[in-house]
Amino acid sequence: MKGVILAGGTGSRLCPFTRVINKHLLPVGPLPMIYWPILSLREAGINEILIITNKNHINAFMKILGDGKELNVKLFYEIQRKEGAGIADSLMCAKSFIDEEKFIAILGDNIFEDVLTPYIQEFLKQEKGARVLLKKVKDLSRYGVPQLDDEEKMIKCIIEKPVHPPSAYCVTGIYLYDKRVFQFIKAIHPSIRNEFEITDVNNLYAMENELHYDILQGWWVDAGTHESLYKASQYVNGEKSVEDDIN
Repeated sequence: MKGVILAGGTGSRLCPFTRVINKHLLPVGPLPMIYWPILSLREAGINEILIITNKNHINAFMKILGDGKELNVKLFYEIQRKEGAGIADSLMCAKSFIDEEKFIAILGDNIFEDVLTPYIQEFLKQEKGARVLLKKVKDLSRYGVPQLDDEEKMIKCIIEKPVHPPSAYCVTGIYLYDKRVFQFIKAIHPSIRNEFEITDVNNLYAMENELHYDILQGWWVDAGTHESLYKASQYVNGEKSVEDDIN
């Protein structure tokens, strides 16, 4: 099984830093942000990893990470075809790398505590379909929120930034897909913000009753803002725990 890390985007919420550096190379604790998803994949036994970023920053990634030898992984690189065209468009760049295999994709600014192994094992037991990881959060208005079928442990649909959330969970940027994801990406259309949305892809799986889920138990951060970037550093440095956010 292979892994894909999506590390493109403009990082506008982290300006002015991102005027000169890709946000995934900003420090989170003692390491650049991009190291954390790489280490999470390696911990789960995934050693072949594709990093997708934009053409202006790919040389910086290659200079810092090289071929992955220092991290005991094999790293590959791909340039997103249309910068700013959305997560689904970026993921399409992994098609030749993945071929016919199942795989896991992680947004490069997702920093989390859980070990991925049990979730990957459950996904591999699926005959087909997709699986996403959820996390209970306070502010659901920032995220895609799933309507759950608790009995079947399936997702009925995902609503982006809902006014009336159908559950207490957000969809994190950790996705497990079979090869049909590329067919679904081709089937969707740009959203109102002119992006190919990964939520639309996930909802196509949901329409076929093939979108499963698991819930992260440890801390999780979408480190895409100044506040959450600081919080991610607190977590990895052991200065903060998941209980701090609950209490």
